[in-house]
Amino acid sequence: MEQLSSDCNGLGRQNNLAKRLDRLKRFRRDENGSMTMFAIFAFICMLMVAGIGIDLMRYERDRAKLQNTLDRAVLAAADLDQTTDATTVVNDYFTKAGIGQYLTSVTVNEGIGFRTVSANAKSTLNTFFLSLVGIDELSAPAAGTAEEAVGSVEISLVLDVSGSMGSNSRLTRLKPAAKEFIDTVLSTSQEDNVSVSIIPYSTQVSAGASLLSKYTVTDEHAYSNCVNFTSSDFDTTALSTVDTLQRTGHFDVWNEYEDPVDGIRQPVCLTDSYAQILPLSSDQTVLNNYIDALQAEGNTSIDIGMKWGSALLDPSTQGVVDSLINDGEINDGFSGRPTAFRDGSTLKILVLMTDGQNTAQYMLRDDLRAGDSDVYYNAEADRYSVEYVSGSTTQYWWPHDDDWHDHPYGEGIYEACESVWVSTGYTYRRGRYRETGYYQTECSEQQEAGTSVRLSYPELWNQASLQWNADNNYSYSYNRWNDWYYDAYTYNGSSTKDTRTHNICAAAKTAGIIVFTVGFEAPSSGQAVLADCASSDSHHFDVDGLEISDAFESIAASISKLRLVQ
Repeated sequence: MEQLSSDCNGLGRQNNLAKRLDRLKRFRRDENGSMTMFAIFAFICMLMVAGIGIDLMRYERDRAKLQNTLDRAVLAAADLDQTTDATTVVNDYFTKAGIGQYLTSVTVNEGIGFRTVSANAKSTLNTFFLSLVGIDELSAPAAGTAEEAVGSVEISLVLDVSGSMGSNSRLTRLKPAAKEFIDTVLSTSQEDNVSVSIIPYSTQVSAGASLLSKYTVTDEHAYSNCVNFTSSDFDTTALSTVDTLQRTGHFDVWNEYEDPVDGIRQPVCLTDSYAQILPLSSDQTVLNNYIDALQAEGNTSIDIGMKWGSALLDPSTQGVVDSLINDGEINDGFSGRPTAFRDGSTLKILVLMTDGQNTAQYMLRDDLRAGDSDVYYNAEADRYSVEYVSGSTTQYWWPHDDDWHDHPYGEGIYEACESVWVSTGYTYRRGRYRETGYYQTECSEQQEAGTSVRLSYPELWNQASLQWNADNNYSYSYNRWNDWYYDAYTYNGSSTKDTRTHNICAAAKTAGIIVFTVGFEAPSSGQAVLADCASSDSHHFDVDGLEISDAFESIAASISKLRLVQ
């Protein structure tokens, strides 16, 4: 029984073991539980990936907000219409977005016609899940640069140098104001971004030989370099290089003198280098030296100054500029200027200054502009002779001996006669001796020195003023003043010139030129012309004394804030 019981226990243990082994075999073969562990593992991985994704989404959210805020900030700050300080604008954007602590730097570079704003920012994000793999924080950087700029700035500085500018120290005060303007617009601009042309004007505007040679001009003389415009020329800013322009006659209306060696002293078209147009320059030294050399003389022709000033901003002048570049007269960085009007990238500025109002502009009578005159000149003897033809008789007036002859002085022998006293003795009368006698004419042949040369009208007007010519060469004529002074020239008066000024100013503004005007102690009529010419009331300055510097400073500041809107 004990043996049977023992055997039964052993058999039971074997059966239990067999059952366990059988269950293990069934478990091994049962695929229903094989995915449970993998599922658990995969779930844990998914939680990790999702957590990392959450951290990355939080990072991207902060980075996008940071970058978007920075982009909006620098764009607003770079706007040339923005009057608030650029750095303040950027800071304000970040503060209002609630992320001001993340802005690390703001850099501003600005000048005439451009503004560049750069900014950098950086935020730090504490991670939730990436810390499980050793990444405790993520840094979100943001950087951006915005720029608004016009491609170029073209300036015409049209300055009054008439005689009245010499009064009350006006020219003396103008010079530092104009130089400060030049320094401001050039020192705050990018290289070759700003070009400045200076157009001094008085009775006329001297283009200078180099500039005028690029146009088609009549060739009566080469003493000076001005042209007479017609009324229709003031209806447009363009100046054709093909259509023939009439060269201004070289003559002096006002003064009574002659100088056969050095020429007339005050021609209507000035010949001095300071009076010539200085086209398209960015050299501060050249421009400032040019302004320092200005002098005051002559009448006032605002219309002609405006015509040349606007022409040097008109794209029709591109060929002229390129030709002057080839001649070495202009910086080659200005090739292609003046640019097209309203091209979307160029500011065209004209600054017009005067202390007066339009006055008379003089032109020689057409038949006195070229050809032979009736006047002969003997340089060696410094003697004039004037031919006078009456029917078949030709005579020559010699002003130096106030008499007529049959040839000009210097072409032969002439009989010189004088009245000589002939004494016949003495007579005693009333207690004293008195000489008696009579006068008789004695003549002798004289060899004329030198050679007489017939002068052309340009040659005559280059060495004698209209008044001197009338007073001396035509002293035999009672009508000399009408014939050889008043009737020798025509003129455009202030009314005509005011109309021309209005027309050229209107053409300039219509084309897109921004016109600033400065009335420097000018009379009311002059101020009215300038106010009408300016782009707006705020573009006109009525100044006295040292206020001239404030006006030019204000204009320079305004240019730096302008934005060309197309």
